[in-house]
Amino acid sequence: MTTVLSVSGSPSASSRTDRLLRHLDERLRAQGHEVIPLDIRTVPAEALLGADFRHPAIAEATELFAGADGVVVATPVYKASYSGVLKALLDLLPQYALAGKTVLPLATGGSTAHVLAIDYALRPVLSSMGAAHIVQGWFTLDTDLTVRDDGSLAVATDAAEALTRVVDQFATALDRGPVLAAAG
Repeated sequence: MTTVLSVSGSPSASSRTDRLLRHLDERLRAQGHEVIPLDIRTVPAEALLGADFRHPAIAEATELFAGADGVVVATPVYKASYSGVLKALLDLLPQYALAGKTVLPLATGGSTAHVLAIDYALRPVLSSMGAAHIVQGWFTLDTDLTVRDDGSLAVATDAAEALTRVVDQFATALDRGPVLAAAG
């Protein structure tokens, strides 16, 4: 069984980004992967903003990255880039925290003007951290995500189909292992 670290870069507990990521976690679990959620907003701000590498929460996050076979990183897009809390955590991880790992970047936002944030803002950072394979990411419009009265998430049909494809591509790359994924 492979382990997937599912990282939410949303500063809000009720965000569509967070709900979408947890929705996709279920698909990965159904495919037989162990999924460990990491909500960066739960990491103490003083550790993130004070760059406290020795803080227990930073040490724990570092261990979670080290123990994962694959990482899903989801972020809302703010000002054409990924979230500040995600940036703060990535800056505190070891330089090659993603070495040998398969990574799936996901983003949500209010306008298609932000669709390139994955490729031009997030992907270079993930690559510089040594990811063995960064699969095709996906940007989802906020309008394609509806939170139901019971708190569950409804995803518009076209977006749901696209997300299913990218999650399945990630799972396939993850199942191949880091050596084959790096070649692909």
